[in-house]
Amino acid sequence: MLDTHTETAQDRRPAIVICSYDVGASDWHLAEDLSGQLWNPAGARTIAVPACGPSDLVDTLARHLADPDCRGLLLVGRNRASDLFRIQMRAENRGLEPGFAPLMQSPSIARATAPAAGMVEALTDIGLGAEATSAGEDDVGSYLLYRILCSLPEGMDVPSVGLLRVPEDTEPEVVKQGIKAVAGAIARHMSPLPRARHV
Repeated sequence: MLDTHTETAQDRRPAIVICSYDVGASDWHLAEDLSGQLWNPAGARTIAVPACGPSDLVDTLARHLADPDCRGLLLVGRNRASDLFRIQMRAENRGLEPGFAPLMQSPSIARATAPAAGMVEALTDIGLGAEATSAGEDDVGSYLLYRILCSLPEGMDVPSVGLLRVPEDTEPEVVKQGIKAVAGAIARHMSPLPRARHV
């Protein structure tokens, strides 16, 4: 049996988590290829996190980002506002659903840390219409983005966290291309890990 812990421990590439947060959208879990192996951008490795309830998902993603080797998070969801691939650059402090109270004693806005311009460029380079926007949607994606950004530890080397919204009715293969392009852009901006970590 392969020692996956040893293999992971020896892999000094920074990790990027990819999470398609829409429960039941099985065709959006596109980090894997037909061989069952995770796709990895150049210089990084991916961790696929499946959708689940928003509160549990916040905890799961926060635990990943607490690992110093995890340097990025890409949330993937639907764009219901236009036919463009959209990079959401900020999220407001709102409840999970309209009418629910926001988080008390928290900032009104949290700004994404992912390289929005590079992500848009990566999408347009493969022929997809894309934009970066401060406008969000009243949905799970905005809620997750806000909660994750507010949970990040303070420091100079903050993980790269972003939200990609894909137009509804986009073909699965195009969704996959978009995810790979954006994840690659995030990976190019992630800081490298030390050669060895001594305990």
